[in-house]
Amino acid sequence: MTERLVRIYPLFERFWHWSQALLIFTLLASGLRILGVLQAIPFGLAFMAHVGAAILLMVLWVFAIFWHLTTGTWRHYVPTTSGLLQVARFYSYGILKGEAHPYRKAYWRKHNPLQALTYLALKIFLFPAIWITGLLYLTYNLWGADAGRAAWLPLVANLHALFGFAIASFVIIHVYLLTVGGGFREHVKPMLTGFDKIDLTAAEEAYLSQDEPGSLGAK
Repeated sequence: MTERLVRIYPLFERFWHWSQALLIFTLLASGLRILGVLQAIPFGLAFMAHVGAAILLMVLWVFAIFWHLTTGTWRHYVPTTSGLLQVARFYSYGILKGEAHPYRKAYWRKHNPLQALTYLALKIFLFPAIWITGLLYLTYNLWGADAGRAAWLPLVANLHALFGFAIASFVIIHVYLLTVGGGFREHVKPMLTGFDKIDLTAAEEAYLSQDEPGSLGAK
């Protein structure tokens, strides 16, 4: 294995990441206003921003799912137990002692086992759950006319808020982890430039050198 600087975050992935981040922060801020926690934003503006950002995020996700399936990048999110305990131990204990991260990025495995498991859970559970409850909340006038069904509105609203706080917790932890183990700049820079240091096999290095030379940085 050889460590090389490789473009592992294509332009669309970087666009998707930062657009998603902007929309999620918009949803969190407007959602807090709708809940009455944040009073600085007018309620009407917060509601329109919340609905608009949600629609844009769902559209972005449709394109992102198509991109992941057609480019094969879905492989990065396949969970594995190999190295999972070591990574979990690092984040719960080793990181406090200044230990080196036990995982080294590979060409087809840029997410460590814990990241892959977390991102997969977000994609197949948490995000669909908040979309479903949000759409049910938004279309209440269509299904809530019946008194029996109307009783479900508080549950839908509370579940939507709960899933929103779960996503907010993920964002806080995600940003915090960017500040450790190399520093904030070191972690954020690859998602801006697309390049990061990863381990390549001889076959992968030969393939990139011949077919995708622009994906390799200087040695």
